[in-house]
Amino acid sequence: MTNPNIVIIDYGVGNTHSVSNAIHSLGYRRLKISDQEKLINEADALILPGVGAFEACANNLKERNLDIILNEVVLVKKKPILGICVGMQLLATESEENGLHTGLNWIEGRVRKLELPKEYAVPHVGWNNVKLNRKDPLFSRNTEEVNFYFDHSYYFSCPDKYVAAYADYGIKVTAAVQKENIFGVQFHPEKSQTSGLKLFRSFFNSI
Repeated sequence: MTNPNIVIIDYGVGNTHSVSNAIHSLGYRRLKISDQEKLINEADALILPGVGAFEACANNLKERNLDIILNEVVLVKKKPILGICVGMQLLATESEENGLHTGLNWIEGRVRKLELPKEYAVPHVGWNNVKLNRKDPLFSRNTEEVNFYFDHSYYFSCPDKYVAAYADYGIKVTAAVQKENIFGVQFHPEKSQTSGLKLFRSFFNSI
């Protein structure tokens, strides 16, 4: 789709405008930041950003009734959605960050703390190569081994069949997930320069 109607879900997290600016730079003009059910229902594609703590992000979704709205739009109407960073982690069944907290449970798995060899720093901040298990659709414009920018202390542990890409950072860190119309990336495409812009373009073109 060359001109999709895109909605970035607004639930009180801090990186919505940087995501919007990156997507807007690609020439997409039907782009909104919103928590309104009507606009979310009208979207061709959804972006679920996220920064900060899992619990706060999950609570923000629930306080705005967005968990219920998104369950209908994504699971029943099958709208494509891309979760970014904590937005990807929210796709999980649950998270161990600061206690045990429930996610959207769209992709079975648990968000776990990075337990790494001592030579690896936590949080994992900076550029890291990503190795692809599936090139299509998210990475169709990227090379087989591509750099993205990460900033996280927890990662999404889920069955291999959902892992579209991973990063080698002392352990295999899930870098991207995919299940039907549901996609997520642990890294920040909006901070990943050309590689990130190519990923956004691939996602929207796949609709």
